[in-house]
Amino acid sequence: MANSSSPQMTSALRASILENPLRTYLLGIIISICGNVVISISLNIQKYAHVRQSQRGSKPYYTSVMWWCGVVLMGVGELGNFAAYGFAPASLIAPLGCVSVIASAVISVIFLKETMRPSDMIGGTLAITGTYLLVTFAPHTFTPITAHLVQYNAFSWHFLLYLFIEVIIFCILLYLYKRRNMKHIVIVMLLVALLASLTVISVKAVSGMITESIKGQLQLIYPIFYVMLVVMIASCAFQIKFLNEAMKMFDATEVVPINFVFFTASAIVAGIVFYQEFEDLALLNIFMFLFGCLLSFLGVFLIARNRPKIKQQDRNFIAMDRIPGRRHTDKVQPEAKTTTYGSLAAKLMCNRAGDTDDS
Repeated sequence: MANSSSPQMTSALRASILENPLRTYLLGIIISICGNVVISISLNIQKYAHVRQSQRGSKPYYTSVMWWCGVVLMGVGELGNFAAYGFAPASLIAPLGCVSVIASAVISVIFLKETMRPSDMIGGTLAITGTYLLVTFAPHTFTPITAHLVQYNAFSWHFLLYLFIEVIIFCILLYLYKRRNMKHIVIVMLLVALLASLTVISVKAVSGMITESIKGQLQLIYPIFYVMLVVMIASCAFQIKFLNEAMKMFDATEVVPINFVFFTASAIVAGIVFYQEFEDLALLNIFMFLFGCLLSFLGVFLIARNRPKIKQQDRNFIAMDRIPGRRHTDKVQPEAKTTTYGSLAAKLMCNRAGDTDDS
């Protein structure tokens, strides 16, 4: 009886192993989509808190309980995205960020009573179609992310060459941006994208090693885990710094689509170079995957384009064009902007959702 049950257990174990990669892949997709939906909900909650506080004009927005609830939800959503990198390819998780833009547009129309434009419907359709193509034709293979694999890939010649080229380009762009004072949006967003590629590599490494540790194969004892953790924190910090500067210098309708395109492209390249995610992938799958990325890019562009900004005047000051004796041709001085965590979260709201005018 023991002999008869042994083959059944073996076959069941083999079936479980064969099904496990697909289950893991689908789990990563579901976690990423749910995380992006939660992020879109959090952004609309924060936006509603901003609008309500500006109408009341009593206390700063960061004193609102609702605003902090939105911040907590954003953290939960980002944690979901972080976990998704441990289950699915980075080249798939990054483009799924368009789900947040689509969900935010729908939520803002239903709950914030914003106007649904024809470009929103067309953009949403394109983005949903692109997401379907991404999920269908993305690499379905799953490789457990272990410390040995990360260390081996980190010292491979193709990644070292990629890292060398990226550092050279980053230094050139930083020189143009800081020394030559070239404040072009493409330069700033390229700096963000180059940092984002390191962020994607390190986030997937850290998330994957934590996942394997939870499964029973402890990976946290290896130094490469902490190296990747430091790279993840540092690259995220500088990425937010440059993104914040971009949001101060340019309109969100410009930053949203460009950042999404550059970030997704850098994540896909990083996944191909470091994790060889497109290895043994059919040419048709590669073409359809890239076509899905293109549709997602166009969808996000249409949703974010021509979004009017929320105009909030400080009630403690009189507008320059209202002062008696002032000519209307005088230029109004730009409003001072801070780089606190609260203002950064508000700017990232625009970066995720392309906010519309609530007035």
